[in-house]
Amino acid sequence: MNHSPALIVFCREPIPGRTKTRLMSHIGAAGAAALADAFIVDTLAKVAALHPSKLVIAASAATEPRGSAYFRRLARRFHADLADQGQGSLGARMARVLSPYADETGALLFGTDLPSLPVAAVRRLLELSARRRIVLGPSLDGGYYAIGVRGTIPPVFTGIRWSTSSVLAETLRRVRQAGLTAALGPVWHDVDRWGDLMLLSSYLGSIESGEHKDGLHPCPRTASVLRRLGLLARRR
Repeated sequence: MNHSPALIVFCREPIPGRTKTRLMSHIGAAGAAALADAFIVDTLAKVAALHPSKLVIAASAATEPRGSAYFRRLARRFHADLADQGQGSLGARMARVLSPYADETGALLFGTDLPSLPVAAVRRLLELSARRRIVLGPSLDGGYYAIGVRGTIPPVFTGIRWSTSSVLAETLRRVRQAGLTAALGPVWHDVDRWGDLMLLSSYLGSIESGEHKDGLHPCPRTASVLRRLGLLARRR
């Protein structure tokens, strides 16, 4: 029996005009939504390939997620359960989604703003979560792209100034106040602003020009959208 942690992908329905809004001035509302969709699909494909004990799409949609045709299609494609993020702060929503799974096999929650995150980084987080109660995947902007919890969720989602460069530091402080120590996984960069997208395009161009180390492209759907938008050279 597979006792690995449940893997949760935390995402918002990619509706034009409501997603990746800081990129819209450069690639338009439709382009930003297409990119957000690609980020979600690539993240789901990456974690599904590791055959977790349970794969969960933690969704935010205009309606209840099971009423969203978009999320129903993804759930069927990746054999995933659907969970509703619900209302409230980012911390409240993450805690709500993690709670049902953390006490069973543990749970590892991923955001979707890091499409180029290597599979090796996901595996490393899984290894750490098998041994530690709290695991964090730090992002270069001072936040984190993944959090793993095993057992009762400590109060690490309260008292945090979300969407700031101090999110990781404040979370680690909350972990210490709870008498715990967090294990840190690989650091990676997220994609939120235009400069981030240029960095992503440059990175994908470099790995597509040579042999990727583990033979897997980290985000083929994202690369396809970037090529369509003229932000990544077409493969020969």
